[in-house]
Amino acid sequence: MIRLQKVLADRGVASRRAAEGLMREGRVAVEGEIVRELGTRVAPDARIQVDGQAVAPAPRHRYVLLNKPPGVVSTAHDERGRRTVVDLLGARDRLYPVGRLDADSEGLLVLTNDGVWAERVLHPRHGHEREYEVVVAGVANETALAALRRGIALEEGTARATRVALASRGGRGSVLRMVLRTGWKRQVRRMCAAVGLKVTRLRRIRMGPLLLGRLRPGAWRELTSAEVRALGGA
Repeated sequence: MIRLQKVLADRGVASRRAAEGLMREGRVAVEGEIVRELGTRVAPDARIQVDGQAVAPAPRHRYVLLNKPPGVVSTAHDERGRRTVVDLLGARDRLYPVGRLDADSEGLLVLTNDGVWAERVLHPRHGHEREYEVVVAGVANETALAALRRGIALEEGTARATRVALASRGGRGSVLRMVLRTGWKRQVRRMCAAVGLKVTRLRRIRMGPLLLGRLRPGAWRELTSAEVRALGGA
């Protein structure tokens, strides 16, 4: 059984707060009975009416893994008219990103229409690691890597790399593998800048147990049931 206001939100009637207003005003009926009590729980497939009109069932839940290319924004809609990750999917479902990647970053991004699952994925108690492949200009020395491990003071708090290692070094610069447990805004770039490293490419390759794998940029696939359970902590 689920709170009625959540069922209304899942079915696209209104936000949870707005749904509570509808209930208080006596505009919501379940199985033909007006419901005003905000704590009321109903079955997910309950027969619901708002202002006498039947409310359609919620759409089936979808869980999608996308390899986000650079230049695409991690939102469902963009006021500036930029291409979004939802545009890449061409989906009719109301999907939205679980967390974000900066417009100039790329790699693993999960989208869903299951709000409860998304909240579980992002909740700190699960501590999902986020692993990045980071290309920086020049040479990344051990002093810089050690500072990233010790922690960098940012506005949100101290940002530490759980693990960071030099993967390769070449003419384009150094390639790092960097693992974080937090997903603050532009966190990797800000941490690197603090130790004198300029990021020229940033790609997320793992989130918790979920791997980007060989999915080409711009391509996507549905998560398996096992991946949904593993990532959502169910």
